[in-house]
Amino acid sequence: MTEPEVDTERLALDRAVANAVRTRLAVGAHPTPDAEAIALRQTLAGEPAVEAAVLRAVLGRIDAASGAPLVVWGSASQTLAADRYGLTARTASNPDQALAVVREGARALMDLTPASAWWGRLLAEPDLRVVGALPDDRHGVPRALMIQQARPGPTGDDRTFWTTDSAAPAATIVEALGAAGLAASPLIAAGGLKLFTLAGYVQAEDGRLSSAPGGLSGVIGAAPLF
Repeated sequence: MTEPEVDTERLALDRAVANAVRTRLAVGAHPTPDAEAIALRQTLAGEPAVEAAVLRAVLGRIDAASGAPLVVWGSASQTLAADRYGLTARTASNPDQALAVVREGARALMDLTPASAWWGRLLAEPDLRVVGALPDDRHGVPRALMIQQARPGPTGDDRTFWTTDSAAPAATIVEALGAAGLAASPLIAAGGLKLFTLAGYVQAEDGRLSSAPGGLSGVIGAAPLF
């Protein structure tokens, strides 16, 4: 058998990558989800699709190693988390368990499914907020939400999540929000609640929501778009 020759140039590049990852891990996680999103957007600026995908995979695994512990609930969340963060997340058996670990300081990626309106509970728990949504490209529909004890701030390109118990058709609610100056899209309905995305970063206290349909409604967080 012939031993392959060592490609010293490629080996040097691989070692440079390893050293860069080691240095980046030593710095730790970004202080807030919005700071991380802004930095990521700047990092990816101008990168071709293939390189951007590789960078996202590397940076996602760095985030998993240096950030808050990650828990997933639901099949879509498991797949999305594995793609973005690697196989490091613990699995929660139900939404209650996932939210419980968030209260303890972890973060949870949770499925959006008609079988559970778990996201409605965030109206009563303002310390728990949506800080991310996957997929997070502007052409994709969110299949899972990232929940954390953090206040998401504006990143310059966001979508806000708003829920209501209004029994009105989704189209009627969209029309009412549009009349107030908000661009809304229905996302999912479950357990008598409806979840919408609002274009841009909308604060919970935004006056345009004061007359929004529903007796129980409100913003439950925001997530960056890439």
